[in-house]
Amino acid sequence: MGQAPLVAGIELGGTKVICILARGPDAIEARVTIPTASPAETMAAVEATLDGWSGFAALGVASFGPVSIDRQAHDYGHVTATPKPGWAGTDVGGRLARRYRVPTGFHTDVVGAALAEARWGAAKGLADMAYVTVGTGVGVGVIAGGRPVDGLTHAELGHIRPVRLLGDDWIGACPFHGACLEGLASGAAIGARTGMPASELPADHPVWDGVAHALGQLLHTLVLTGVPRRVVMGGGVMVGTSHLFPRVRAAMTASLAGYVALPDVAMADTFVVPPALGGNAGPLGAIVLGEQALGEERPAAFTPA
Repeated sequence: MGQAPLVAGIELGGTKVICILARGPDAIEARVTIPTASPAETMAAVEATLDGWSGFAALGVASFGPVSIDRQAHDYGHVTATPKPGWAGTDVGGRLARRYRVPTGFHTDVVGAALAEARWGAAKGLADMAYVTVGTGVGVGVIAGGRPVDGLTHAELGHIRPVRLLGDDWIGACPFHGACLEGLASGAAIGARTGMPASELPADHPVWDGVAHALGQLLHTLVLTGVPRRVVMGGGVMVGTSHLFPRVRAAMTASLAGYVALPDVAMADTFVVPPALGGNAGPLGAIVLGEQALGEERPAAFTPA
């Protein structure tokens, strides 16, 4: 078996950027962290890092969103309607592809994490899975056949509207939808509702009932897509509160009410699991995106002629 290609990966996050040069999780040759500032400052720092690396055959970018993933669109590879000041409309993927002239993969950071967990992490060996991040916001990446499930745009399941707990009429924290999933269960929502970070709340705080109830309905929705054989849940809210996993699994099971009678789903402890790659999931996902761009038979929008 030949050596895996050397790929440069970029996880562009809202607060920091991680650049890695790697052939996989056991062959990371360089890893650099850059603060996310203005687009001009941040992109210049990313390029200065990559300029110092040589020999990479492809490039992958896993970015915070929303982003344009339609290869036929004029803004493919751009950050689109993000609330992050100054970043709306920023060309990330195209700019880097033109500079380095290697096949370049581009997608959301949560899809990147999904790809990495499917390849090397908690869903290793499963071609069909979903990754849910519950942190400052809520995002979902869905993988089928080893590749992202793409269509008109990327999934935005963090903004579904769950059925509310009886008697709970809190308006929610999402600036677009109020009490959508992200507006009820994200770290930002928990902080807005309680005045405390999620990590400092006791396990018996009443806010957790609503959080688990909402996340259980997200899992219900994912099961009904028929795609994931496993759901990996990461992000600061999930990883930082070990008591939440049993509650969320129970909420999913109660919400489904026996409708999907498959052993994989019924065994909730192995169907809904924590991530295995930790802070490397996003950057390693960018490596997978770069590998996929390199291996595509048809020319990608960012593959140089």
